[in-house]
Amino acid sequence: MPTLKLGIKLVLLTMCRKGELLQATWKEVDFEAATWTVPAERMKARRPHVVYLSQQALDLLVGLKTCAGSSPYLLPGRYETDKPMSDATLNRVITAVVEKAQKEGLDLPHFCVHDLRRTASTLLHEAGFNTDWIEKCLAHEQRGVRAVYNKAEYAAQRREMLQNWADMVDEWVAGGAKSVPLRTGRST
Repeated sequence: MPTLKLGIKLVLLTMCRKGELLQATWKEVDFEAATWTVPAERMKARRPHVVYLSQQALDLLVGLKTCAGSSPYLLPGRYETDKPMSDATLNRVITAVVEKAQKEGLDLPHFCVHDLRRTASTLLHEAGFNTDWIEKCLAHEQRGVRAVYNKAEYAAQRREMLQNWADMVDEWVAGGAKSVPLRTGRST
């Protein structure tokens, strides 16, 4: 099913939480502004969150729109398109891919959808991007005095960083860069 591959890659490129994507509707996406605004009621911090979309993420959304048909959801259910995809579906796909890779002798540790956020954060930090921009993309809210004074959204910086991130991912997929270490929550 092409939507599964597109959905997993969209999580990686946007650094969103799985639940934010599974509940996403087309009315939240602005193709012209290249943004996806997750409403406050679906955000962990209960504030709306703007995701700046790289060209690659926009291309994925065009593919998803084709697959979604008249469904209001970016990732509709397989049999009931008026409902979102099941919460476990993307994790099942990753588990199947890991098992297949391991059977073929590849050294791929078990991971889940959420680990894609960790991987993106780690690799963006290693590439030298600003922590505040990365944390804003992850929708992690600041705490304490700093949060009271710093209300910056870093929109231009986040947009540019996410485009750079998508370009990095494309390079890895094409085999033009060193292998990408998967960052999981497990110590190995």
